[in-house]
Amino acid sequence: MTFQTLGLCAPILTALEEHGYERPSPIQEKAIPPALAGRDVLGCAQTGTGKTCAFAAPILQRLSASRVQGHPLRALILTPTRELAIQIEESFLAYGKHLPLRCAVIFGGVGQNPQVEALGRGVDILVATPGRLMDLYQQGFVKLDKLEIFVLDEADRMLDMGFIHDVKKILKWLPRKKQTMLFSATMPPEIAELVNSLLHDPVRVAVDPVSSPVEAIEQSVYFVDKNNKTKLLSHLIRELDVKNALVFTRTKHGANKVARDLAKAGITAAAIHGNKSQTARQQALADFKAGKIQCLVATDIAARGLDIEELSHVFNYNLPEVPETYVHRIGRTGRAGREGVAVAFCDFGEKSLLKDIEKLMGRTIPVVEDHPYPMVVLEAPKKDKRGRIINEEDAEARAAAKERRRAQDEANKAAAEERKKKAGEAVLSAVSAVAAAVTGEGGSQDGKKRKRRRKKGKGEAAPVQETQVQEAPVRETARVKPLRPGVRLDTGDAMPRTEFNRPDPLAGDHIMDATARLLAPRKSTLSREGSAASRRAAPRKRRRGSAGGEGESRAAAGKEKSQRTAAPAEAGRKKRGESGEGKARPAARSSKKHRGGPRGPIEPMKSNRTKDSTEQHSLMKPYYLDN
Repeated sequence: MTFQTLGLCAPILTALEEHGYERPSPIQEKAIPPALAGRDVLGCAQTGTGKTCAFAAPILQRLSASRVQGHPLRALILTPTRELAIQIEESFLAYGKHLPLRCAVIFGGVGQNPQVEALGRGVDILVATPGRLMDLYQQGFVKLDKLEIFVLDEADRMLDMGFIHDVKKILKWLPRKKQTMLFSATMPPEIAELVNSLLHDPVRVAVDPVSSPVEAIEQSVYFVDKNNKTKLLSHLIRELDVKNALVFTRTKHGANKVARDLAKAGITAAAIHGNKSQTARQQALADFKAGKIQCLVATDIAARGLDIEELSHVFNYNLPEVPETYVHRIGRTGRAGREGVAVAFCDFGEKSLLKDIEKLMGRTIPVVEDHPYPMVVLEAPKKDKRGRIINEEDAEARAAAKERRRAQDEANKAAAEERKKKAGEAVLSAVSAVAAAVTGEGGSQDGKKRKRRRKKGKGEAAPVQETQVQEAPVRETARVKPLRPGVRLDTGDAMPRTEFNRPDPLAGDHIMDATARLLAPRKSTLSREGSAASRRAAPRKRRRGSAGGEGESRAAAGKEKSQRTAAPAEAGRKKRGESGEGKARPAARSSKKHRGGPRGPIEPMKSNRTKDSTEQHSLMKPYYLDN
């Protein structure tokens, strides 16, 4: 049988021929015709049997037969791993290179912006992993309302990796009317239940018995102590002339350790597992396919879906705990009818796992006893309180992970302390800058010396040295207190012995008073009462108003008080023999004598005494009033 007899169109046949496809595999012969007819398909086939082409070719032909404007999403392929998703997209691009259909792939571990841009341009076929598909669908970037075909690949692997709940959630978003194809290497009860609820009258395609190994693969097992497994691996890679080898370990820590040991032994190797970034995983896989790396060390995340052409050897460094996983591992070699070699290492604690694998396959794996590292340790594995086997490799991996976390915590703590220290230094520098701006000292030694000189200057003036440099004056916002009387301020050589406690003549009205007295005309006669009152009351009122600073509200109280103290003051001046003021007394008595009745004209009184212009505090206001 050929591909032409399966009913495929010319563009797909041309692409298959260009990639070296001559005859269809058994799974392709049985799955392509019902898929082209629009039937649901349940495929049970081993990996490496060509099932990707079994569903990719019918999808391409059906979508190309009915084109829709705008390239809406019409076919969805859901896969468990990123590597498998990338390989399925590459197969669609290869088989449909002569068709006007668009295909894209989305998966986690990388930025979503390029994937969102590809979806925005329009995609006919989308290959996705469950997590990223759910994320982009909830963001509104994926539209499933026009979906026509849905493919669930590696369904049992979805179950093993814990994606089955996500798959059930995604199924609720899909249209009811669609074609569904499900492929699985094994058929556990959970997958059987999913098949019964998802597929409608499916065509069941089973090529080989469930979980049966590929007959073309040459299998062997080596009994070796776990401490010598890496040495035996290096020896066999050189002894068997291995072109390229895929080495499976049980833990991520073990994969890293084996890759490092192989590199030390002079064998190019790289590790690929879940803790690696998607970029690192793709780069390691690309280098391995290109022949730059001889050994690719992987965990079970790469046990399925990896399509590596002419993979010569598969090494099971650790036997898997699930027997079916062994079948998936060795299925990476001997693909498309080619021959392959599968080698397993078994220590004393893994003998029970070897028996389970042989029971599943129904055959015994040949044992190779002639090798330089035979098994010597024949001790039963240690068990915990619950009777479970304690795996030293797991304990070593946990210890290594704990050490990495401790180192990371110390690094984070050191970084936090460094940031805190820098922040404290920044705060101190800012405070110092502010202090320097306010005080002008900046915490220097000169500022401290000035403070000591100020304290010393309170008792006595500090001696001024000739070598002292005159500093810039300090701007102070507080009010400067005046110096006490008799205290001199040292100003250096610029203004020697200058007294700063004298009143400033320009600060008040003293110069105005003196000028007014000099320029005012002298009166020869004054009234007896007016002259005395103007010389006694007016100056006292001004002095009280100016000294107290209270204004006219207290003028009346000041006048009354001046009248009460006028008599004692006159008596005191008579005793001292003062003249001039005593002559004003008759005017006061005359005013009392005529109180309450009409007052006659008063004779002006002459005075022979020459008055000093500075005798009274301020005469400017009376002169202005008289003139």
